[in-house]
Amino acid sequence: MSTLFGEGQRIVNVGLQSFAESIVAGGGKAVQVDWTPPAGGDRVAGWSLAQLLDHPEVERANEKAYAAYLAAQPVLVGIGVAGKQLPGMEARMILHAGPPIDWADMCGPMQGAVIGAIVYEGWASDVDSARRLAEGGTIVFEPAHHHAAVGPMAGVISPSMPVWVIENAGGSNRAYSNLNEGLGKVLRFGANSGEVIKRLRWMADVLAPALSAALAKLGPLELKPLIAQALQMGDEVHNRNAAASSLFLKRIIPAALHSGFDAAAIADAVTFIAGNDHFFLNLSMAACKAMLDAAHGVKGSSFVTAMSRNGVRFGVRLSGYRFAVV
Repeated sequence: MSTLFGEGQRIVNVGLQSFAESIVAGGGKAVQVDWTPPAGGDRVAGWSLAQLLDHPEVERANEKAYAAYLAAQPVLVGIGVAGKQLPGMEARMILHAGPPIDWADMCGPMQGAVIGAIVYEGWASDVDSARRLAEGGTIVFEPAHHHAAVGPMAGVISPSMPVWVIENAGGSNRAYSNLNEGLGKVLRFGANSGEVIKRLRWMADVLAPALSAALAKLGPLELKPLIAQALQMGDEVHNRNAAASSLFLKRIIPAALHSGFDAAAIADAVTFIAGNDHFFLNLSMAACKAMLDAAHGVKGSSFVTAMSRNGVRFGVRLSGYRFAVV
């Protein structure tokens, strides 16, 4: 991060020119893109233009993909271990956010998260040896999206990490995400100190089993209604998850108390979630992933099923394709 802000910034601004002017006023460099909506923003003329560009086969494919997306019903069915749950995940594989990227090209926070994951897995005993291992080419790095998974920020998932299991009750696909660590020094921001690794291991050894026991008692939890209620309460279910996390906690506590699981572990788990307004973030991301993956794989469709970045590259995934990288 210090390197990022220590270098000269080269910024391309699309939208309000005042944003670019503020950057220049602060001593930075910005290029303003002269862009306007098609047909000057005239909706009738814009629609007429779109009709001229209409491709019937693509439109039919998009209608099919969109219908599958609307029909999707994401349901939380449990917690599993990434290496056992995620399709195609290998023993020495780390999944990351965004489109494909090699170790040498990763940004600092993502490299930091990868190093932390290597130490967490026990493949290396310290940060320095973990870095050498990552540089050595024996660890496989692949996008989480290629394995039906998703995670915030650096978003790395390694084989022994616990993951949410989200099932599309309206179809046959599943989606997965790691558990949210909270704010501050956390793996998804690139931190990999001893306290970060200790918390990750506690999440795997205590938090995940306690939640798994509670979910077994509660049964499948529909996420769309919970998300809809949270939106009405002021959440946008990404940077603000206070309502959604509270609603989830409200559902999970009674089930946890009647699950027969260790009371001390349940108390620790509830305390952790109650102190982390972002806890629901990973659930909302996995729910959206399940819905959009339901629309993926329709031949010829240009329906966008993923947009993801890794700090270096931005990828757009279309239903009829894999990743377009920009």
